[in-house]
Amino acid sequence: MADESSGQEKSEAPTSRRIQDARKKGDVAKSMEVPSAAVLLAGLLTLYYSSDFIMGQFLLLLRYYLGNLHTISITPNNMTVLTRESMLQAGILVAPVMGAIFITALAANYAQIGFLVTTEKLAPKFDKIDPIQGFSRIFSKQTLANVVKSVGKLVIIGYVSYTEVMKALPGILPLMDQEPILILSFMSKIAFRIFLKSALIIAVLAAVDYAFQRWQFMEKMKMTKQEVKDEAKQTEGDPHIKGRIRAIQMQMARQRMMSEVPKADVVITNPTRLAIAIRYDALAMVAPTVLAKGAGVVAQKIREIAEEHGIPLVEDKPLAQALYKSVGLNETIPENLFQTVAEVLAYVYSVKRKRA
Repeated sequence: MADESSGQEKSEAPTSRRIQDARKKGDVAKSMEVPSAAVLLAGLLTLYYSSDFIMGQFLLLLRYYLGNLHTISITPNNMTVLTRESMLQAGILVAPVMGAIFITALAANYAQIGFLVTTEKLAPKFDKIDPIQGFSRIFSKQTLANVVKSVGKLVIIGYVSYTEVMKALPGILPLMDQEPILILSFMSKIAFRIFLKSALIIAVLAAVDYAFQRWQFMEKMKMTKQEVKDEAKQTEGDPHIKGRIRAIQMQMARQRMMSEVPKADVVITNPTRLAIAIRYDALAMVAPTVLAKGAGVVAQKIREIAEEHGIPLVEDKPLAQALYKSVGLNETIPENLFQTVAEVLAYVYSVKRKRA
């Protein structure tokens, strides 16, 4: 499969952003067979386990109406009341099955696509009424697959029904002398077995269909290498622009750092490659703090500012390297360097006192 616009093959797995964009448009991996199978199973099992309740309520209702035919008069005035009562009783009878079907339908759809509200699919599109495209959809692979699935389900259900009826055939003839309730019970058992086996087979087919629909969706969402690069640029920004922004940020940070150099008590050098500006205020600081540090051109700039403001430069290669590697800006020096830095500061303070 190739991309028509660029001629590149769609060989890359879809990114999460592409899948999210498709989801917002209502384009998701979904199988219509899953809700159908789930609803069929849920309705069948609910009907089986609540059959005693439904049959009991139905017999009570039937007994009530048949036993009170001589007292019930149907007139235009009481038709509304009779209709409302009969509909309420019928609703109570089917409520367990309908409730189970409704909840199962919601759960089956939620399990596939989660919570999704979109109006993209409802928007009018002229290509939907295009006769040429409509004709192509009729003879598309998807339509063919749907026809094959429908025919397959009919064949399976027909075969299951045939085998169950043939198994029950020897027991049908003796029912001619039985009570109607026994005949109804016998036929209900046969129907339940037919529906249950058919529902289980359809559930397996639904699982296979969902796997196929998900694979087809992921194939449809695949991207070309260029599309992946373009999306990365849109998500993370152009690398050139990002590099320019980083350079500006570093320059601003360097300017802020240089503005702190005049506050330093001493600048420790390497002597030319490294420069670390240190300040210590016994009343406000628990330990000496690094105000600025740098290598190469930055170190040279720190030394120049220090000389302009009369800040002493002390050459100590091991100390300069240790401070440059282990201490960040505006961080206090570690305990293992206290003694060495204290000696440097003591020397600086003694020099200042002599000058004074």
